[in-house]
Amino acid sequence: MTQAPRPLPPGLTVLERGWLSANNIVFAAQPGDREGAAVVDTGYVTHSEQTLALVADTLQGQLLARILNTHLHSDHCGGNAALQAAYPEVQTYIAPGQAQQVRVWDESQLSYAPTGQDCPRFAITGVLQPGTSVQLSGRDWQIHAAPGHDPHSVILFEPDSRTLISADALWENGFGVVFPEIEGQHAFDEVAATLDCIEQLKPLTIIPGHGSVFRDVDAALATARRRLDGFVQSPERHASYAAKVLLKYKLLEWQQISLPALHLWLQQTPYFGMLHQRYFSQETPQQWAQSLVSSLVASGAAELQGTDDATPVLVNR
Repeated sequence: MTQAPRPLPPGLTVLERGWLSANNIVFAAQPGDREGAAVVDTGYVTHSEQTLALVADTLQGQLLARILNTHLHSDHCGGNAALQAAYPEVQTYIAPGQAQQVRVWDESQLSYAPTGQDCPRFAITGVLQPGTSVQLSGRDWQIHAAPGHDPHSVILFEPDSRTLISADALWENGFGVVFPEIEGQHAFDEVAATLDCIEQLKPLTIIPGHGSVFRDVDAALATARRRLDGFVQSPERHASYAAKVLLKYKLLEWQQISLPALHLWLQQTPYFGMLHQRYFSQETPQQWAQSLVSSLVASGAAELQGTDDATPVLVNR
């Protein structure tokens, strides 16, 4: 006899979003809960109106008291500013390590300029310190450091239900691009250590940063470790994966773009320059750009439209 899926803790609602926005995890205040309602991660800026509507609908009249960001990639905090405007008393807590960069709003150090992505400026109240806990819907959630995908990321674990908010440290089919590796910093070992940390927590239910809630944790860890081993053995595989993910992400925002405009954007976006120089310098920038486009088209992630008489356009699929 198969067991029924374990329910999520009371008050917790997962808003599964498309890949342009990270999932939003909403915690409604429970009776006797003095901390108030909260949301973990707020999606991308172009989805801000939808984020506001989804959060308000989920809270059913409760005021949002807190925003928590597992890390500060644009798809996880792009809705912060809109939520702060809608709920002026809301407090915002981020993973530690980038508080000063947020206060002065350094878009280079916060990754928005290097990735060619957007994130409206927002204010912060404090940090989510690993080794401590935060109360959400009346339960204590442990804060654990989860470097690798992002050196400052945290994950949240509720030990009674053994529910883990894994952000981009673990998905059902892998994990997020290891951004420090793009910048020439060795971080694959940190990915492995974070996977070990997740295994040691023994979660029964995982709420990932992208994709559906899942419960086959052993299979997900095995998949992630196989992928990591492949990247360690062949770092250029990770570099190619990172370039295609970043391009596909931007195409999700644009929906379509002419090839000349795309090539110009690639030239002006620092992370692509880093990847090309470090791993693909045997090709000209133009050749490498064309190979990225061809890879997306071949995988079915994009379509190239246009004829000899018109400028080719790359279209999202």
